[in-house]
Amino acid sequence: MKKALLFLLLAAVLLVAYLLLWPVPVRAVAWAAPPAPGYSGAHAANTRLAGLQQIDLGGEEGPEQVLLGPDGLLYTTVASGKVLRMAPDGTQLQTHVDTGGRVLGFDFDRAGRLVAADAMRGLLRVDPQGAVTVLSARWRDDPVRYADAVVVSRRPETPEQMFFTDASTRFGAQAFGGTFEASVLDILEQSATGRVLVYDSASGRTERVAHGLSFANGIALSADEQTLLVAETGRYRIWAIPARARELDLSNGPAGGARVLLDNLPGYPDNLMRGEAGRFWVGLVKPRNPVIDRMAARPLLREITLRLPRAAWPIPKAYGHVFAFTEDGRVEADWQDPAGAYPDTTGLT
Repeated sequence: MKKALLFLLLAAVLLVAYLLLWPVPVRAVAWAAPPAPGYSGAHAANTRLAGLQQIDLGGEEGPEQVLLGPDGLLYTTVASGKVLRMAPDGTQLQTHVDTGGRVLGFDFDRAGRLVAADAMRGLLRVDPQGAVTVLSARWRDDPVRYADAVVVSRRPETPEQMFFTDASTRFGAQAFGGTFEASVLDILEQSATGRVLVYDSASGRTERVAHGLSFANGIALSADEQTLLVAETGRYRIWAIPARARELDLSNGPAGGARVLLDNLPGYPDNLMRGEAGRFWVGLVKPRNPVIDRMAARPLLREITLRLPRAAWPIPKAYGHVFAFTEDGRVEADWQDPAGAYPDTTGLT
């Protein structure tokens, strides 16, 4: 009996030591998560997103963004690193390019060439023959570790600029096992190292617009191209940032004319896309999780979480959700599928 008790005590000590001391890559930071709003008001629960028709992507997985190209074809990016294109009804599926990385967000430049935010390789341009050029893989001497989304300016009276997000400078998608793994680490740590960069086509220079964001994600331009809308996934909000700004530090809140346009959303905002009538659409890739919110002020618990089996991680449930809003932050449409038949709604066009 004494040996059994001693064994159990030793096992308990080892378990506690493991949960407290085993090395993990994050250095979690305490932050104040606002009380979750639930599904109310403009985001009242509904089933407008239920019953979706799914397009067969020929075995490819992980479509991240979807966009109509200047050639009238529908483009999307998948986990294999390919950019696919097809007729708008989903037929005539073909591979446009395989970058050898993982393209997430993309846009088209003024010449109709695809410009891609590749989480493994940086900001890329693809010519009509499929040749890939790296436009920006670093800011100063600091590598772009997790290029996530990009939007290209189009007003003819201004130089062509490509604004893109680098979701995390702590957890690169290539160095930490992929885009999902790196995003989980960044959002659990909450060190807010995400940033917005801009590449100037004429000069070839990359500048930093803003930094201090908790997983900088989707990006879009206002109609007059004076304002950038940026999804800060880790803090459930969307920013409005002056496009002309440089070196804004947003880690302590609004600065330099930047403001929070939509705050305390019921889920994690992902891609942003301009729609009709001046509206923007955003996908909420996952809903809020009360366990994660309660751990916001308890960094040690978040580090302990990473020492548990993945099956025990507090991953939010599947819940389809997209909504549209205006440039002044008014929500005008909200589509949901509480059943989560399509579990990760990253964005839409």
